[in-house]
Amino acid sequence: MPAVAPQSKVLVTGASGFIAAWVVKTLLERGFYVRGTVRSSAKGEYLANMFKAHADRFEYVIVEDIAKDGAFDEAVKGVAAVEHTASPFHFKAEDPDELIVPAVNGTVGVLKSISKFGSSVQRVVVTSSVAAILRPVEHQTTLSEKDWNEFSAQEAKIKGKDATNIHKYRASKTLAERAAWDFVAKNKSEINWDLAVLNPPMVWGPTIHDIPNASSLNTSLLEIYAMIKGQKDIASTPGGNWVDVRDVATAHVNAIVTEAAGGERFIVASGPYTNQGIIDAVHDGTASDAVLAALPKGTPGAGNNAVHPVLLDTTKARTVLGMKFRQLSETAQDTARSLLANEKVFGW
Repeated sequence: MPAVAPQSKVLVTGASGFIAAWVVKTLLERGFYVRGTVRSSAKGEYLANMFKAHADRFEYVIVEDIAKDGAFDEAVKGVAAVEHTASPFHFKAEDPDELIVPAVNGTVGVLKSISKFGSSVQRVVVTSSVAAILRPVEHQTTLSEKDWNEFSAQEAKIKGKDATNIHKYRASKTLAERAAWDFVAKNKSEINWDLAVLNPPMVWGPTIHDIPNASSLNTSLLEIYAMIKGQKDIASTPGGNWVDVRDVATAHVNAIVTEAAGGERFIVASGPYTNQGIIDAVHDGTASDAVLAALPKGTPGAGNNAVHPVLLDTTKARTVLGMKFRQLSETAQDTARSLLANEKVFGW
């Protein structure tokens, strides 16, 4: 499909979320009109106030339950693109279906609504996860968009409640993304839009969404908050891969304005990390910053020689979407400052 033109109207689902709020901000700054879905008027008003400088180009609609049939029927009308970010991200589910059902139904539901009522939609971008790509490896392996995580879905299916929390979550992301691609394949002759998918790993960066208390932090931010508060071990062992939320938002926008993005998956990632590496980055070049200098230091440099089992190939995101990813020092420091500022403002 042709690229979505600037000043078009874009729907962002789950607009009050960590990633989505940055997607809204980036779209507005690049001249788009934005309609965001939120679960309550309070969340919508928070966004309206934050984006009041763009009041003529931002609106919100309430979608209380994204898994409900027809939840997005009204929201998709009159938009040129849909950025679907709404999906649960936590490791607390007892039954895998607590994560799988809303993830799959929410994704397929918005696609059904677009097919029925989104006659002006040209491009749909779905936030999936590198969780839908990861698979067990025996030695250091570089994974790309060609890889799929079939293992976690099987674990969740066979073991049910006894599956590990990480596999329950990864299964939900894999099955939701598969459902999206299957929907497009099955309805190819009847739809007038195409699909692009972003696959980020752990997402960090400064927050702009509403976080009234520390317990409402999402899983990725909670990890860093716990470390800088001395509540989590600063391990030097491999921890996975990471990306800055602002880069994910940029990728979301680039994916609707780049014609060649249609029909593609994109790994959006900066690189691997260790917890010690995050803390080292927080302290990198911040000797004059009393606030950051006072944070825990762990054992500086202890993670430098960690052998990361999984590396991610981001060639496609760099070449097709034109992505340039932030360095860990910038992201770690901005994240820490943002969390500490929120702590002070909201009295966590």
